[in-house]
Amino acid sequence: MPRPTSVTDEVALGGVPHVWSAPVKTRKSTKRRARAAFAAPKDNDARRRTLADARAVIDAEGQAVLSLLDRLDRGFAAAVEQILVCQGRVVVTGLGKSGIVGRKLSATLASTGTPSLFIHAAEAVHGDLGRMTPEDVVLAMSYSGESEEIIRLIRPVKALGATLIALTGRATSTLGRHADVVVSVGNVAEACPMGLVPTASTTAMLVMGDALAIALFNRRGLDREDYARFHPGGQLGRKLMKVTEVMRTGLENPIARDTASLGAVVAVMTTTPGRPGAASIVDKHGKLVGFFTDGDLRRLLSDPSFSVSVPIREVMHRSPKTVRHDQLMVEAEALLRKHKIDNVPVVDTHGRPIGLVVVQDLLSTRVV
Repeated sequence: MPRPTSVTDEVALGGVPHVWSAPVKTRKSTKRRARAAFAAPKDNDARRRTLADARAVIDAEGQAVLSLLDRLDRGFAAAVEQILVCQGRVVVTGLGKSGIVGRKLSATLASTGTPSLFIHAAEAVHGDLGRMTPEDVVLAMSYSGESEEIIRLIRPVKALGATLIALTGRATSTLGRHADVVVSVGNVAEACPMGLVPTASTTAMLVMGDALAIALFNRRGLDREDYARFHPGGQLGRKLMKVTEVMRTGLENPIARDTASLGAVVAVMTTTPGRPGAASIVDKHGKLVGFFTDGDLRRLLSDPSFSVSVPIREVMHRSPKTVRHDQLMVEAEALLRKHKIDNVPVVDTHGRPIGLVVVQDLLSTRVV
């Protein structure tokens, strides 16, 4: 509607005579503009404070971890020795945040060659003490060393005859005084402003527990193969698989003599169970001297002079890539990727083909 220039115009336009005025700015629009003007600076200030708080927490916990280097004393060494001679299991106990750390420590011990189980301190005095035996080592975790549920365990554990190791922040606490061995993380300043929320102290106990588990792992002389035995599943287990666990052997491993014709080798490849699409070529001593694949056959078919009667030694790959049966599957997978091949023969120490790694098998085990 056009803006009227007089009252007459207003009437002519069918409206009621009134004074024309510009739109009035509302309080809401003013507030929106004010928020837009100050939002960015406030957000930046809040972001800076947030990042500063996060840095302070990380710094506090980092300092707590570094301070543990001065806590590696005779107590730590004695704890390792007690666990090494243990004829039973390491029974880790705790509650609250220490209990959560204890569950993780027990799992780490078990996965690195030290039989272990976790018992919640509150459940222990309500029947779970029956899980303990005199041959066990009880590792009680309490930063204060004064948790009521932990203290109530001291007498029955001693009566049972099990060795009691304390992982605590205070060696002079009730738990520390009654333990056979004390591993102390010392007085740790928590990362929260009140100094109350378990943060740096639980991190320190977690790291000290890891140090204990890995020290035991090394003292037992375990290696990658032992570790793989404890981790047969998941991505970690697949990474630790050996070639011998996946390679095709026996009738599924096609082998032909170097005196055979191309046609004879193709027949071997075709009749092999699983049809891997490759064959290892050996000499009269059974040693690998060549390798032939479906891809090689397809390339030969484009040659007008192609003949299935040609000796395999004339068209095979000489000095093919190989892997050993005791290598990790991830190493075999890396070889396949690097050279863009689908199959690789597995040889023994004498150079004889004892198996075949096929890329489809790696896919089925999710190694690639």
